[in-house]
Amino acid sequence: MLAVYGFAAAPFERVHEALRGRPLAVRAAVYASGFTVVEYASGLALRRINGDAPWDYSHARWNVRGLVRAGYLPLWAAVGLAGERLHDALINRHRSAGRHAL
Repeated sequence: MLAVYGFAAAPFERVHEALRGRPLAVRAAVYASGFTVVEYASGLALRRINGDAPWDYSHARWNVRGLVRAGYLPLWAAVGLAGERLHDALINRHRSAGRHAL
């Protein structure tokens, strides 16, 4: 799964920049939706390639084909919002290190 979410990191950096200044609820909803789409698409692709995905949420109350579940939406929203902070901290650190090198 590290490869799946690592692959998704680059587009989310652009999403973060596009969402900068938007209300928290909007950003959280976009992140939750985006991570869910990535999880669904990668699970579907893995099922087509391998015959199965490494996860199965079919036991969950609100799931889609056992690949995603509604219960994870708050988690994905929190991960996206935390990613914003991490991204900004890393960018600021990089910029700060560049100034000290000159």
